[in-house]
Amino acid sequence: MENSTSIKLFENKKIRSHWDEAEEKWYFSVIDVVEILSESSIPKRYWSDLKKKMSNEGSQAYEKIVRLKMIAEDGRNRETDVADTETLLRIIQSIPSPKAEPFKQWLAKVGYERMQELSDPSQSLDRARENWQRLGRSEKWIQQRMTGQETRNKLTDYWKDAGIKKQDDFALLTNIIHQEWTDLTVKQHKELKGLKSQNLRDHMSEAELIFTALAELSTRQIAETDEAKGLRENAKASKKGGAVAKNARKELESKTGKSVVTGENFLPPAKEKKKLN
Repeated sequence: MENSTSIKLFENKKIRSHWDEAEEKWYFSVIDVVEILSESSIPKRYWSDLKKKMSNEGSQAYEKIVRLKMIAEDGRNRETDVADTETLLRIIQSIPSPKAEPFKQWLAKVGYERMQELSDPSQSLDRARENWQRLGRSEKWIQQRMTGQETRNKLTDYWKDAGIKKQDDFALLTNIIHQEWTDLTVKQHKELKGLKSQNLRDHMSEAELIFTALAELSTRQIAETDEAKGLRENAKASKKGGAVAKNARKELESKTGKSVVTGENFLPPAKEKKKLN
C-alpha cells in the first residue's frame, strides 16, 4: 500500500484512514469505527469478540480484513486491523447502533469527496481548512499550518528523490530535525503537551509551527546544496537544518524571555468527575 494516511472526522471523533493509491480506495481503522458505533468502554474486547463470531460464521468480511501500521495512542506506528469501504459496511451490519445509518452516509461522502479531490486537488485544502475551523482554530493559525505543510511536503519529496523509502527512515529524519531545534524528541514534545495519538503539529502554537517550518525549509535547502543522498547524508543535513531554527529560537527567547516550545495544546478541557453525595 502506498503511504497516504490521514485522520477523518465523524461527529468530531477521529478515524484513522489510509488512501491506497494503487487500489484507489480508502482503508479505515476498524477499532476506531467499532468504538464509535458500539460506544463500548472496551472497544478492543468488543472487536475481538465480533471477529471470533464473524470467523465462526465464515463471514467474507472477516477474510478481507488486513493489517496496516497506523499511529497508536502511544504515538508509535503499530499494526491494526483495517477494512475498505465495502468490508466495513458488512462489519457495520453486525453492530447494533443508532449511528449505523449516519455512518454509512458519512462513508459515501468520504468516497465522493476523494474523487473530487483527485480531479481538483485544491478541494482537499479547502476541506482541511473547514476541519480546522470546526475545531476552533483561528484563520492565522490555519494559514501557518497550511504553509508549514507545504514546506513539509517539499522536504519529503526531496527525501524520496534522494532514496529515502522506509517510513521509519522518514520518522528518524523528522525526529533529528525536531530534536535539534526544540531540544526535545517528537515523543517528548507530545508528552509535554499531554498528547497521545493526536497529531503534534495540529496542537502546536503559531510560533512552534513557524520554527518547525524554518527547520524543515533549512534542511531541504542544505540537503539540496550538499546534494545529500541516502539516509546518512540526509541525517547530517537534518541536523544542520534543525540547528538553524534552534539558533533563531534561542535568539527570540533571549529577546522576549518566553519559551517558544510550550505545553499548550488544543485538547478539550478534562471533564470533572462527579462527586458522590
